[in-house]
Amino acid sequence: MDPAEITELGKRWAAAEVAGDTDALGGMIADGFRLVGPLGFVLDREQWLGRYQSGALATQRLDWRDVEVRVHGDTAIAIGVHDQEATHQGNRVDGTFRATHVLVRGGDGWRIAGMHLSPMGAPPAFAR
Repeated sequence: MDPAEITELGKRWAAAEVAGDTDALGGMIADGFRLVGPLGFVLDREQWLGRYQSGALATQRLDWRDVEVRVHGDTAIAIGVHDQEATHQGNRVDGTFRATHVLVRGGDGWRIAGMHLSPMGAPPAFAR
């Protein structure tokens, strides 16, 4: 397995997010997809795509970099830095996150089954 295949999928995913291309995004994610957002919320496939379809989410820039890919049979883990400029319901939601993508391989190639975003930078509010 060539990790470059997964890295390329990550580039297409980031471009589709910026374009708000729900057809492309829908083709890249697996059934049962879940996203865990930086504040702990969980979105399923329809909720995640629905943010773009409704116009609630607009991503102006998304940089997916410093990605390390580890393949475990038909599952892969890609951990990298997700740096975005975006708005949600008119509010800025810019941020830099350590992101973990879980991918599964099927007959038609790799698909993203899950994403987990963890904020990078300042200590959490509960830290002293």
